Amino acid sequence: MKRYRIRLTADAEQDLIEIYRYIALHDSSENADYVLDQLESLCSRLTELPERGHLPPELDRIGVTNYREVYFKPYRVIYEAIRQDVFIHCILDGRRDIPSLLQRRLIR
Repeated sequence: MKRYRIRLTADAEQDLIEIYRYIALHDSSENADYVLDQLESLCSRLTELPERGHLPPELDRIGVTNYREVYFKPYRVIYEAIRQDVFIHCILDGRRDIPSLLQRRLIR
């Protein structure tokens, strides 16, 4: 089976930091650790089957089809597979204004 390398963009790394800080501040560091572990595990599973994700509907509606996403609800991991690499572009809380975030981060 083909294995892909996972590459987090600087924006995705910052997303993880912000998610962790928010949960630690508003809930607990134990829950922040748990969510971080789950998100990192979700990303690492993309090494084997990156095509398992689906098109983000906000991007599909405007004809942008090179990105995919997987969930650890309410968080959405948006990525792009290019050759042997999976680039994680965004790790977003799905309760936020996703169309605006995607517009700023992916559609330039």
